Amino acid sequence: MKIAILESLGVSKARLEEEMQDLRSQGHTFVCYDRTTDTDALKAECADADAVILANMPFPADVIRESPNLKYIDVAFTGVDHVGLDAARERQIPVSNASGYSTRAVSELAVGMMLSLLRNLPAQEAAARRGGTKAGIGARELAGKTVGIVGTGKIGLHTAGILTAFGCRVLGTSARCTSGERNGIPHMPLAELLAQSDIVVLHCPLNASTRGLIGEAELRSMKKDAILINVARGPVVVTEDLARALKEGWIAGAGIDVFDREPPLDLSEPLLAAPNTIVTPHTAFATEESMDERLRIVFDNLRAYLAGKPVNLV
Repeated sequence: MKIAILESLGVSKARLEEEMQDLRSQGHTFVCYDRTTDTDALKAECADADAVILANMPFPADVIRESPNLKYIDVAFTGVDHVGLDAARERQIPVSNASGYSTRAVSELAVGMMLSLLRNLPAQEAAARRGGTKAGIGARELAGKTVGIVGTGKIGLHTAGILTAFGCRVLGTSARCTSGERNGIPHMPLAELLAQSDIVVLHCPLNASTRGLIGEAELRSMKKDAILINVARGPVVVTEDLARALKEGWIAGAGIDVFDREPPLDLSEPLLAAPNTIVTPHTAFATEESMDERLRIVFDNLRAYLAGKPVNLV
């Protein structure tokens, strides 16, 4: 088979070669490309590929439909909303993801954002660098706060474990559970969770039911001193409503790693000018450790498919 790697997988060339070695010895070939969002370029790269590996770059339905040899799509990412799944279903092309590779990484950034916002670290650092003091800069502790987790899958549960160690009260809600207790966490409808939480962290997938999940009504229902953390997907939150909420003080702050489009962002992006906000360029998943784990999972997926026993299918 010819396997096209459509973008960098975030590891060294030597590490990538390690994973490709045994498959090459079996007669499979690899070709590596730089990331592109040019549909015509993608069609050319996939024209004779039997399988493709990609991370979070868009892989449109048109490319899938016009790649006659394509038999397998291996996604080096957890979410697959950037892949034309309808076209894959039409052509009965299996799609695997790399679920679980970044559980620790995403949770750690989410909690790091909570701590940074509660302790006002951006303002504290700016004061120190200009020769100032902490005067006038408030700070709060994470211990004792009620944290609502929207999406209690693997990442949400890992975040819950870290927060419990900090002494937080953890609440949860998910598409599968909106009442009772699950994995030791009280679950409730979203409206109740928002009203009770000092911090809300989004760990849910992007789909038809979660697109625009957090908008004006939801933001206004939160506590005035509450913080929102989004390490899920940008469109889960209505950007304009969140920017307004931060400017007008409906909530106290936000940590945002994901946006309506992938970075680099246009400088007119509303959240870049919002007060009391920490923004990062979709980096929650990306650590040295997680990239290595992701590579292992992706190539295990590929080997399983080649053996006729595909795994991690979405």
